[in-house]
Amino acid sequence: MTRRSRTGYLLLLGGAPVSWKTKKQSVVSRSSAEAEYRAMASTVSEIIWMRWLLKELEVQQTGPTTLFCDNQAARHIANNPVFHERTKHVEMDCYFVRERVESNEIQPMHVDTKLQLADLFTKGLGAQQLQFLLDKLGTCNLHAPA
Repeated sequence: MTRRSRTGYLLLLGGAPVSWKTKKQSVVSRSSAEAEYRAMASTVSEIIWMRWLLKELEVQQTGPTTLFCDNQAARHIANNPVFHERTKHVEMDCYFVRERVESNEIQPMHVDTKLQLADLFTKGLGAQQLQFLLDKLGTCNLHAPA
């Protein structure tokens, strides 16, 4: 009804979820790439905080944190240092994410839409896709017959 997209992310550490969030975006996006890029910026912010926390706990981090994104346009914007006229409306998010990619803290990677765990938080999924993603996450149905 509001035409606002949802940001959703899930951070995994050693395959286990340690941080997750879903939130309605504060502005109406003009494209799916813009909505995905805003979500990417929010996720990068959480990743940077988690990397700082792990460093404070003296947990060794080797290499960048992988950021899975199923939107090719958003990944292209993150990896391409050329600023395009069509991306001016997300300029601050672009600089924030690109800076983290260039500093080798974040590595945007493609994930097939059907395998995107963050969709658990942002979309109404069919029963089969919902169960597939929950199984992929490793959740158990506590109410299932033993």
